Order: sequence, then C-alpha cells, then structure tokens
Amino acid sequence: MHSFDDFRAIIKADEPLAPHIWFRLGGPAAFLARPRTLDELVGLLRRCHQEQVPVKILSGGSNVLVRDEGVQAMVIHLESPAFSDVTVRDNIVEAGAAVPLTALISQTARAGLAGLEFLTGIPGTVGGALRGNAGDRQVAIGQLVRKATVIDASDEIQVRDRDDLSFADRASNLDEPVILSAEFELEGSDPEAVVRRMRRIWIVKKENQPYGHQSSGCMFKNPTPDVPAGTLIDQAGLKGTRVGGAEVSDRHANFIVAQPGAKADDVLHLIDQIRQRVWQQFGYELELQLQVW
Repeated sequence: MHSFDDFRAIIKADEPLAPHIWFRLGGPAAFLARPRTLDELVGLLRRCHQEQVPVKILSGGSNVLVRDEGVQAMVIHLESPAFSDVTVRDNIVEAGAAVPLTALISQTARAGLAGLEFLTGIPGTVGGALRGNAGDRQVAIGQLVRKATVIDASDEIQVRDRDDLSFADRASNLDEPVILSAEFELEGSDPEAVVRRMRRIWIVKKENQPYGHQSSGCMFKNPTPDVPAGTLIDQAGLKGTRVGGAEVSDRHANFIVAQPGAKADDVLHLIDQIRQRVWQQFGYELELQLQVW
C-alpha cells in the first residue's frame, strides 16, 4: 500500500479523468492530485519516486486520450494559481505552465504585445504548447521563448536558458517531468491591431476545425513541413470514417470526433486504421501528436 497520508488534502483515489480531458473519454486515475503550491508539488514528486509510483502531468487535457481501463499512476493536475499566473514587464511575459493559451494571448494583446497571435485557436496550455512546440507552418512558440523553469528528473528546480533549449517541428527538448513556467520576449504593438489579427486567425480556424465537438487537438504530427497529416488522411478518403462512436472529422481530417457513446478504444482503433491506410497509399508513417495514457 502506498503511503500518501500527509498529502491527503490534495489527493483523491480512483478518480475519473474523463471530465478533465477534451475527449471526455477514458477510465479513472489510480490517484489524482491537485497541488496548491510549488513546495507541495515538489514534495509529492519526491514521494512518488520513493514509492515507485509513476507520474503523469495533466493540465488543459487537450492533447490526451485516457484508455478505457484508466491510468495506474499519480496524475498531477496543475491548475492552481501557483501554476497559472501571467506577469508582464515591458515586452517580457512570464506565464505559468497551466495558463491556457487563450488567456495568454488575450492578456498579451491587451498589454499591446504582439507575437503570440498565431496560437489563436490552438487548444491547451503553455506547458503542453512548449513541450510540443505548438504553432502553424510559419511560426511556433519555441521561437519566442527566452527561458523555461522546470523540475528535472532529480526533483530539482532548474532554469533552462535559451541556449539550453532546442525546438523542432512539434517537438522540443523540454522532456523534463514537469514544466513550471516560461518567459517570452514579444514586440510592442497597437492592441487593436493585435486583436484584429487574432480575429482573422480565429475565423479561419473556426471554419476548418471541429469546435463544439468532443475531440482533442490534432491527432498526428505532419510528416514533413510541406506534407500536412490532415491532407494525407483526406486524400486517403477517410473523412467521415467511423469506428464505434469515433469519427474522422468532416471539417478537418486530422481531428477525431467522439460521438455520444464513444469509447477510448474506438478512437484507438480508428487511429490504427488511419495510420494503416496512409501508409499503404502514400508510404508515410504517421506519428501521434496525441498522448495516449
């Protein structure tokens, strides 16, 4: 039996995860913890390592699919103000890992700072966006990062300066157990001009993505910058394909929509079907952008 008695105030056992992820699917976590402070988080991570309990970090839940049988791990939900503050000093913005991208963009726009508008319509939080170097074909979040604060594999808090960071297409070297915060360097601009650019981006995204449905962010990474995964899936004739309650979106083929009654297993089988078809027809092996727990 694992000993987490001194963390009883922040831990629930056998806790449903579906309400916390965009898909609204999947089974429970063996433990779900909501640390309220950085000290609580560090202490809990150390205890998990002592007890040999695996750890998963959950923030916005837009990039996660939980299997139907659930997760045998300590799922740490970063949501408290300790991990979701935004501070602006001149053109430097510091944001906690749990800050939703929508909040980060709107706060920087109000402060008359430009550079993050391309993140409009991208789901998730600062931590997830950093780890996966979120962006579009022209620009990604990694280009604007000055430094990131993390908890490393030894449960020590470390600051990774720009020179220590590397970013690639939908990837970074920020693979630490926990990303705590990041600092961005932006450019001064007219707030109204920034908002107008955000609106234009939002209109395009809204027309082409399945907002208002149970889904996550994009399923697959683009095989190359010039070959979008969604285009390959579309050209393979897979839009609208269903397995159980899971369906390839007819708006954008790189999204899977969960219809009422869907199971996580339906999504997983549909993912396998998509990968197999794209490989057979085009010779590309699609890599998941989604995390499967």
